[in-house]
Amino acid sequence: MKDKVRKGGRNQVRTDATSTPGGDDGVDIKQDEGTAFPVKIQGAGVEPFELQVNAFWLIQDAMMALLSRNEVCPRSNLSLALAGVTLDPLSELQSLKGLKAGALIRLVEEPYTSHSARLHLARVVELLRASGPHDALREGRSPSVLETLTHTPDSSLPNGKTLKRSLSNTKGESANQDGAPPEYLLPGSSERPLMALLPHTSQQEAPSYLKDLSLSCWHPPPGHRKLQGDFMYITVVTIEGRHCDITSCPKGFFLNRSTEDIFDPRPAQSSPACHCLTDLLCHISPIFKQAFATLKNRPQQPPLEAMPTPYHTLCWLGPPCASRVHKNTFSRLGVDEQAAAQAPDWNEELQAARDLPQGSLEERLQRDKTLLQVNSAFVRTVMQGGETVVDGFVEPVNGNPEDPAFLWSGLFMSQGAASPLFGGERGRRAAQRLELRGVQAYSDLEGLQGLHTIPTAIVDYRGVRLSAQGLAPGFESSEQDQKDSPASRGLLYGVNAGPQESPHRRRLLGLLAQAAKSLSIQRHVVVAPKGHQVPLFTSVDAQGLLGGDGRFYLLDVFRSFPADANFCPEEETQSQISAGEEDSSKSCEENEEKRNGNEKEGWAENYRGTTGLPKSFPHGLCRLRPELVQAFIQHKHFQFTECVKEKMDENGGFEECATACDSRATDAVRAACKDVGSVSDIIFEMRFNPNVFSPGIRFPPTESASTNLQEKLLREAAAFIITHQIPAFLQCCLQSNEAPMDGASLKEALHQKGINLRYLGHVVKAISQSEHKERLRHIMRSTIGEIFIRSAKRVFNHFLQGVDVPSLSAAISHFLGCLLVHHFTPSPVGEEAKKKSRRRGRGAGASESTPWSMLTGAELWNLVCQDAVETYDISDSLGSSPNHLVEHYGLQKLSLLREFCLKTGVQLRLRDYILDNQNKAPISPDDILNIFPVVKHIEMPTVDASKAYRAAQNSIQKGLLDQAHEQLKEAAYLYGRVCDDLDPEACYCSSLLAKVTFLQGKAAEARSVQLKSVVISERVLGFDHPNTIQQYALLAVYAYAGGETTLAQKCLLRARLLMLTVHGEDHPYTATLDSCLGLVLTDDQTGQFLKNALKLNTSFFGPTDLHTALSHHLLAQWMCSKGDYRSAVSNEKEAFSAFTSLFGEDHPQTLCSKEFLGTITKQAVKVERTLRQAGSDSAEQTVECLSPTSDTILEQMVLVTGIRRITRSDRFQEYKQKHLERKAAAAKELGFKLPIWPVNSHLVSREDKSSDKERGSGKEAGDGGNRAEKEDRKSEQQQPLEDMSAESGAGVLANGHVVEPVEQSKHEEKTDVDADREVTGAEVQTVNEVEMQSASGGKNGEINRGTETILSPSALNSKLTWADIVSKSSNGTGSKAVNGGHGVTANESVEE
Repeated sequence: MKDKVRKGGRNQVRTDATSTPGGDDGVDIKQDEGTAFPVKIQGAGVEPFELQVNAFWLIQDAMMALLSRNEVCPRSNLSLALAGVTLDPLSELQSLKGLKAGALIRLVEEPYTSHSARLHLARVVELLRASGPHDALREGRSPSVLETLTHTPDSSLPNGKTLKRSLSNTKGESANQDGAPPEYLLPGSSERPLMALLPHTSQQEAPSYLKDLSLSCWHPPPGHRKLQGDFMYITVVTIEGRHCDITSCPKGFFLNRSTEDIFDPRPAQSSPACHCLTDLLCHISPIFKQAFATLKNRPQQPPLEAMPTPYHTLCWLGPPCASRVHKNTFSRLGVDEQAAAQAPDWNEELQAARDLPQGSLEERLQRDKTLLQVNSAFVRTVMQGGETVVDGFVEPVNGNPEDPAFLWSGLFMSQGAASPLFGGERGRRAAQRLELRGVQAYSDLEGLQGLHTIPTAIVDYRGVRLSAQGLAPGFESSEQDQKDSPASRGLLYGVNAGPQESPHRRRLLGLLAQAAKSLSIQRHVVVAPKGHQVPLFTSVDAQGLLGGDGRFYLLDVFRSFPADANFCPEEETQSQISAGEEDSSKSCEENEEKRNGNEKEGWAENYRGTTGLPKSFPHGLCRLRPELVQAFIQHKHFQFTECVKEKMDENGGFEECATACDSRATDAVRAACKDVGSVSDIIFEMRFNPNVFSPGIRFPPTESASTNLQEKLLREAAAFIITHQIPAFLQCCLQSNEAPMDGASLKEALHQKGINLRYLGHVVKAISQSEHKERLRHIMRSTIGEIFIRSAKRVFNHFLQGVDVPSLSAAISHFLGCLLVHHFTPSPVGEEAKKKSRRRGRGAGASESTPWSMLTGAELWNLVCQDAVETYDISDSLGSSPNHLVEHYGLQKLSLLREFCLKTGVQLRLRDYILDNQNKAPISPDDILNIFPVVKHIEMPTVDASKAYRAAQNSIQKGLLDQAHEQLKEAAYLYGRVCDDLDPEACYCSSLLAKVTFLQGKAAEARSVQLKSVVISERVLGFDHPNTIQQYALLAVYAYAGGETTLAQKCLLRARLLMLTVHGEDHPYTATLDSCLGLVLTDDQTGQFLKNALKLNTSFFGPTDLHTALSHHLLAQWMCSKGDYRSAVSNEKEAFSAFTSLFGEDHPQTLCSKEFLGTITKQAVKVERTLRQAGSDSAEQTVECLSPTSDTILEQMVLVTGIRRITRSDRFQEYKQKHLERKAAAAKELGFKLPIWPVNSHLVSREDKSSDKERGSGKEAGDGGNRAEKEDRKSEQQQPLEDMSAESGAGVLANGHVVEPVEQSKHEEKTDVDADREVTGAEVQTVNEVEMQSASGGKNGEINRGTETILSPSALNSKLTWADIVSKSSNGTGSKAVNGGHGVTANESVEE
């Protein structure tokens, strides 16, 4: 029966992947089935073909899809015509009359202009260049490596909505390969080869189409020829050696009679005028025609892999060969040089996009897409501009050498002035970073139309940080404008605005008040420099102005968030309150006394002694994160509700106070408001003054009470980080096997809790003082590594300022040698130059040493340690050399090298590096391939897609799996509409969609969606990002469900390779990967991985944790398959002990483990007796082995990877149980029988509750595919999934078997189970398996099989326990049961 099931699954996969027309696969992520339809395209010299279009497309969208087709490319300057009428590019397809499925649309060739002719030439050049295998690496972009694992050349991604792989090809190829993993991937190996990370096989380079293609020596056309329509003269040298001159004109391209010596622009005889240049080249050169036909027929690259990502994702490794292996024959055409005729107005483009209508869904999608496109182009320009400015190609527009400003391509770029008030260079960088965060906060405000911010980004390049902004209108208005309306434009709001009154100012103040409410900013009054009082809704630096375009702009928002009191020493803020008048000294003294008495109010007792805070920081711009503000407000609200209850209880109870007509309830609320620090005394409202604790700001005496309250609140908020958020973060890490793996995921996890990175030192202290220090060693390792790399980056930025451009490669390699090699002693700089010069036969190079070359390893480490002490307040934690980090924390030098490159933009050659040789530089100058700008920018929201995504998460939490599936499909469709799926959130959405789809039993569809998730993660987050590792592990599960064992092995080995590179082996997630590898690999390697997983789980979670118990069970199962029953009994005893302590003796999981233990004990005794009786012939005896089926293995993989976990409240459980009881009673009265699942769900409910009581709230919900980026959304996404499964989960074990009589005897409620089973056999199995999976936390796999399979009546009616089945069958059915049993327990425990 099982074989039939799996065979059916494979057939289903093939059907889903190949049967749909037009290349669309089974994953239909369209909003409704009727939006897509085919049309027929012909004309313009192309063979007729069909194109799949969507009704919501604009005509220009259809044209873009056409131009990307091999049949049309590289034609351009075309228009579309329907029934002889040319179509407007900006009209929608659905608005066209007569357009229906199968309609004929003609391509019409339009006359060229000079500009469009150049664009066509550039398009031809781009096609002929035919990107080589390492072009993405050369450009520093993260590549997608998935294709090299699947090896299917015919893969395609139609419309970017699906990823199709040929399973038959994959399976056929993989069957011939040796499945044994390489040595460096085995547990315990210390080898970390970089060459295995990226494909470096020698692929064929693009063939040569032409010897040369360049502008003619007769270009540009003389005046009289311009007047006759000549645009360009192009010279072509064909492979045959023929020299030709081509004229570009409005009709296209034709061959003229010019030679190198004679100018004759007349058309050559028998030369056609071709609209497309390649048609003319095919007419001229037979070899070109043949090669071009091959090029046109090449497999089309999937759009998800071919489309450029919205933002640059840095790849820290470049191709093994740095130099081009083929010459660029098109470099002299000039088509790459953008004519800077007019710099774009970035501000106008962004604001125009923001002002687009939002009335309908289509309008909002178009607005979101336009915003993303504008911001993406802006960020690309910032990246290019940063490189251009720092490299010295742009002259400053001002005469200030301390703060030069630059104008380039519509950008205003500057370093910003280093103010001593904010802390010099560190303060300048912090101000730029905070300005970006403030702009993001105001940009994200929903429903606030009319308040604008200027497009902003930050670029770091070669140690210099530049702030880039669009040009604000009205800043440099003309003199005429200033004369006409001096008061209507310019500064309307700010401390320097002066007293004024106008309708514009009133409207601006209304907008600012609305924004302040959303951002929890308190309205307050400050004393201006001139002595008058100014009411503010923002920080004191902010300025509101009316631009020349009539829009209100808010600038200088870098202090919009509240100050961090932990890094604002009291002495710096002693006298912020000022009377503002000299003759009020007495009141000043009274206020000062009052302040001194309350200045410590807000700190816990002995807070300074235990934490060392407050203390000074290298810069004076320490602000709280918005996540922390929200968490603190929630914390205060909880205190408020508790306080109100307490006050009411003291006065007769809640009901009496609420119903009485006296003031007791009001008094309780007022008292609670006062106790928690609410800014209102009648309702709970928390707001913060961003100017409190800011040096140089004075408040009037009337603000003293409010200021004292704000100082108290900010002290409490700062202490909240130390006392609540950091411990909560560590608790999450203790419970999750998906804890941060590298610096990026650690930063995201900390930011999710509102913890700034300046608290990394306090995280280290908290781990050191924790009783679980050993279990948190992976977090300690990541934190120490992050401290070290961030301090090293600051030293590196300063180091680069003293390096001239020709020495950059040598200087960077020297720095890395000093940083990573213990006692590194490089040869003098001049020696290498002399050796190379002698080898080349030249004179000796310069022998004088440069300042950067004098840096030694010891000096560098002193600088790094000094920075770490100043910034993170840790002493002696980094030691004196990199070896200290390796020996004490288990850090890998390779991981440190990766982190350093990602943070600084350095790209290294792809090769294996030896980082322990003290006498030879580990990294040579030739290994430094490039240094790329690193850009921080605003994230543009995808509002409707995000709402659909969150709605799906809520549906999963409520157990509405089908509804969640529809909502996720809608969200994926919307993400595709806005960002073509190339967005981190789209990746998380696709991953969750794959899980829910798998839970519904559609393994093939889940696999298809997950393939897309992997590609998105590799290209948008990084080929070695922690999220990519998890996406590969999930893909392995879905691939295995479809019978692709070899692909599953490849994915898991790829994930393990990345895991070893990014973090190392000592991490909880490595145990997850090793458990899965132990399940899918052959027997020779299974034991190594399972034993390593058990060792890791025991060390990270303890001997009685669910992860450890499951590892014991998997190991026992493997030992049974090897016939080693004695060891199997030992491991199963450990598992049984853990299950008993977790769930109690009566829990079904514990009972299953007990039965299995008894079974294998009997088998061990039987084998032992047989061997004794055999005597000397024992070697010839065949030991009966119990092997798991592939179904069992899949269930266990689903369990191990955490695809399903249940998290449910007791109240919901009770409600559901009562509801089902009533439903069953009503059915009994009416005389008909319900399916078994309602009854079984009693068991799940009760198990959930009992586990809840025993384990507490248990595991943090987390989805195996989502990681640090967007942590909050990811965790939400997982929780829903688990809840959903919970609802469906019932009394079936993880293996998919029906609950056995042993369990039934423990639960009297299930009296009618057997009868129900007989009546509804097939339905029982389907629902049961789905439910069980959820309940067991089992996995999608189970659910998948559950929905697709129908058990035979004999299996449903069987009265045997699964332990009995195990003992009777050697084909692994029993194993499956065993597996399932544990799966259930594990699931429930996790879920609970």
